[in-house]
Amino acid sequence: MTNNTNPSPAITANQPMAPQVIQTKFGDINGDGLFETVFLMGTKAPDSPLWRNLTLTIFYGQTRQFEQIMLKENLGYNPTIFLGDFTGNHIEDILVVSDTGGSGGIINGEIFSSINGKVRSIFDTESFNNKLKYTVNYENNYKASVRSMNPQKRYILDLQYKGQDYLAEIYNKDGTLKQPIEGWVDPISGLYPIDFDRDGTYEILAFQAIAGRYHADGLGYIENVLKWNGREFVVERQTAAIYGEDLT
Repeated sequence: MTNNTNPSPAITANQPMAPQVIQTKFGDINGDGLFETVFLMGTKAPDSPLWRNLTLTIFYGQTRQFEQIMLKENLGYNPTIFLGDFTGNHIEDILVVSDTGGSGGIINGEIFSSINGKVRSIFDTESFNNKLKYTVNYENNYKASVRSMNPQKRYILDLQYKGQDYLAEIYNKDGTLKQPIEGWVDPISGLYPIDFDRDGTYEILAFQAIAGRYHADGLGYIENVLKWNGREFVVERQTAAIYGEDLT
């Protein structure tokens, strides 16, 4: 006689979760004239929005074979993929972006390209953040100086739009600083593919927040346009954007 009263085995905390397809895109990523299927896959506990073990799985239409590539930063929130030509070879590359979940809105981003028949990583935000060095210093007369080391540029931000209460905490009545104050520039918090020249090749617009005395004390953004130079992505142009004064 069969006993049907025994419950099904419970999923334990250390039992691995099954991979799931997060997003699917179609495009010719190797130049064979056929569409490949690109799956972004990961594992996620039912009670958490955090995805782990983020992996690209590529199905090649011509050979009917699969390839799996683990991301360098393989966990994050709201992971997405975008297909587009970033290198100018008329073959689609793969951009993967996910949120880290920190208070600064920092993201993880990585670009994969098929080079000599092999898909490999050609860009990741962690490595690129290490190349982008800045200093932020408050100056007399209600200003802040932002200096970029790569490329070498300096931006002067007018802080008067912050209002008198804000300025009174930092400056004496004659406009001199009460004490030295240093801010900082966050790692990349936005990564947007844009075809500025409308030539079919995408550049990347990368945003980095400028912080003042503390993280919520935002002073603006550094905007870097990144372009592939044949070997790597470099800063083609850089600008600083500030917040406007609310006149209402």
